Amino acid sequence: MAKFLIVDDAAFMRNMLKDILVKEGHEIIGEAGSGDEALLKYEQLRPDVVTMDIVMPGMDGLEAVKGIMKIDPNARIIMCSALGQQQMVIDALQSGAKEYIVKPFQPLIIVETLKKVLR
Repeated sequence: MAKFLIVDDAAFMRNMLKDILVKEGHEIIGEAGSGDEALLKYEQLRPDVVTMDIVMPGMDGLEAVKGIMKIDPNARIIMCSALGQQQMVIDALQSGAKEYIVKPFQPLIIVETLKKVLR
């Protein structure tokens, strides 16, 4: 079981991910709707894994990944991207994100991705 911080500006997306993760036996210890909020919550909560949306108002997911990696170079971050955001995903992976999942979320793919990241 891992502790998660879910970052997405859309509450319904956070809820979808939450449902999938909780069904898999994981714990959601925090949620954030922006990159700025994600950095604060990461410092406070120190989750095992962060799911990070890329496009958000204010600080986007890419900047948030860079900020979290400064706080914790071993952070495990999974990017959540819409189709057509390949370059941003590549930038995020180069900045320290471990994996990515594509929206709309498919529970099986999320579970497989989590196994990779938690190994």
